[in-house]
Amino acid sequence: MTQTPSTETVAITTEPDIVGVRKAARDAAIKAGFSLVQQTKLVTAASELARNALVYGGGGQAEIAVEETAGTATVHLTFTDNGPGIPDVEVALTDGYTTGSGLGLGLGGARRLSDQFEIDSAPGKGTTIRMSISARRSP
Repeated sequence: MTQTPSTETVAITTEPDIVGVRKAARDAAIKAGFSLVQQTKLVTAASELARNALVYGGGGQAEIAVEETAGTATVHLTFTDNGPGIPDVEVALTDGYTTGSGLGLGLGGARRLSDQFEIDSAPGKGTTIRMSISARRSP
């Protein structure tokens, strides 16, 4: 049986909002029954993507949803911004690539930490990133 996902939206307009995204992601992971390792993966990816939305996208929002189906819990994260967009998504996912002063590990790292990962972006169109992590639940 699938339950309607519960969703929380967190605005990302200032540096402290990244902490709010991290907290909401951790709360969702706990609600989903994730192990400590799975919680850490989710929170790390959420933090990287929230920071990117703020720094490179000029701010935006995160939607965090928990979906429960028979035996599986999934946390879905969707980050949106109205920034300049990403000219070449494949290049942006390459470790070491950055348009700023970071290490260039955020997007690729978030993709590696997730079970599903998708970027929708184009120059002048902003960016939407969807990711999810799933865990089997104990009976």
